[in-house]
Amino acid sequence: MKFVDEVTIQVDAGRGGNGCLSFRREKYIPKGGPDGGDGGDGGDIYLVAKAGLNTLVDFRYKRHFKARSGEKGQGSDCTGKRGDDLLVSVPPGTVVSDAETGERIGELVEEGARLLVARGGARGLGNTRFKSSTNRAPRKTTPGKPGDSRMLKLELKLLADVGLVGLPNAGKSTFIRAVSAARPKVADYPFTTLYPHLGVVRVGSDQSFVVADIPGLIAGAAEGAGLGIQFLKHLARTRLLLHLVDVAPSAGEGDPAEDARAVTAELKKFGEGLAERERWLVLNKIDLFDHDARETRCDAIVEALGWRGTVFRISAATGEGCEELCQRIAAHLGAKE
Repeated sequence: MKFVDEVTIQVDAGRGGNGCLSFRREKYIPKGGPDGGDGGDGGDIYLVAKAGLNTLVDFRYKRHFKARSGEKGQGSDCTGKRGDDLLVSVPPGTVVSDAETGERIGELVEEGARLLVARGGARGLGNTRFKSSTNRAPRKTTPGKPGDSRMLKLELKLLADVGLVGLPNAGKSTFIRAVSAARPKVADYPFTTLYPHLGVVRVGSDQSFVVADIPGLIAGAAEGAGLGIQFLKHLARTRLLLHLVDVAPSAGEGDPAEDARAVTAELKKFGEGLAERERWLVLNKIDLFDHDARETRCDAIVEALGWRGTVFRISAATGEGCEELCQRIAAHLGAKE
């Protein structure tokens, strides 16, 4: 399934039904008087968060949504039927804003959440409404009013507890494959991951958390280098970031400490508090060194960065250190609830 995280759609609520002009006509009842009923209200449009959806791709093929209009009123004081509401399913984590003004309308985070995005038009009034002691045969009615019509921008921000950041080929996709059932593509060239992936990590029988893997960042991503920073928004709801660093980059492909600084700089340029969010340093690919060499290598990287936070040493390829890391993450997230 193609991953789509931004779309623009048109929503048109239903129009209210017109009021009815009618007079009572029955045998033996002369001058029966007005009996035109009101029209029905137009249908509203709601967005509803539906579990199991994780992309907005369906809106690429259907962009116009219209609710039913209310039926017109009828004689015998019969009110027209109200237009049915239209429920449009979206993934949990969808942010909704007005495409023309930029005004934020709301967001749907929890499954089943509903957001009114277009209100139906008010019903028209039948001539019965205008009867009075001085006007016993009113011929006045009012038409139904049009419903709201607007362009909406839908933006998806994935719901995850933990986010992975790092350069391309830092091992993020290999890590999420090692600890969850997610199966993102893994290869020995950069930018293998082209869109975000979610993986559920189960720790024990009753604990789990969700990890988001996004395409790698490179220096200049904020200016559009590589795949840019468009996917960083999917880390906006995470409670913890794991900064994966390749401790053994290929010859001539960079210094681990400088690589880590480049990613940190891009987080700061993106904003939304990502640079200030709690972040653990995860030194990956330690299996490429023997025991003594890996300790020396990792200590040198931590010292060069001046890192004072939490540090883990793992090999996503062999699984070494991954279980311990997941246990610590689960305990950390559990302590914050």
